[in-house]
Amino acid sequence: MADHETPGESLSVPPDDGLEAARIEAGRLLFAKECGFVAGTATLARLPTAILPEVAFAGRSNVGKSSLINALTGRNSLARASNTPGRTQQINFFDLGRRLMLVDLPGYGYAQAPKTHIAEWNALVNAYLKGRVVLRRTCVLIDSRHGLKDVDLEVMTMLDKAAVTYQVVLTKADKIKAAALATIREEVAAAIARRPAAHPEILPTSAESGLGIAALRATLTALALSVALPETTP
Repeated sequence: MADHETPGESLSVPPDDGLEAARIEAGRLLFAKECGFVAGTATLARLPTAILPEVAFAGRSNVGKSSLINALTGRNSLARASNTPGRTQQINFFDLGRRLMLVDLPGYGYAQAPKTHIAEWNALVNAYLKGRVVLRRTCVLIDSRHGLKDVDLEVMTMLDKAAVTYQVVLTKADKIKAAALATIREEVAAAIARRPAAHPEILPTSAESGLGIAALRATLTALALSVALPETTP
């Protein structure tokens, strides 16, 4: 028999045979909470205070970061700020229920941007990823239709050297056939097999169809629950 579950908005995950279902439900509850834009910064000096555990979303420009964040939180325009002129140069922070900070990083590999801007963005993102002590994981988003590119591998190498755990999330998985998606997953799995900071689970997702969204919520919620939050003064 299943253990008695705490009613209401509890995010506790009971250690029983229904663990996976409980993880999915915990993810649903957390991502149903209020989520709001906290800050956008182009300098390390203006980063928000590191109070909550953070999960960062990195990927090539147009890989679907904003769409994925909106799908996870069940909102249509939460991450729109990161798509407006000027804010694409910033790291954007979203507070999810005072339990988890979602961090939308500037897209990399955007060839049309001035080289000086690209260098500045890369320096900012690299410094954030290497030095943010509350960063629990970086989701490296890969477009399922295109697979890994050299710039993705460069980012993974940087994360490996910085000992920052990252997990590959395949976006737009509804845009290709199942056989092609399976091939992409195999290729990515082979590419990350010997990388020290890579999480082995590869999650296919679709912001449009909802594929993989519940599983990703559960994964990120487990990271939030595994961290003891500091006491805050009202």
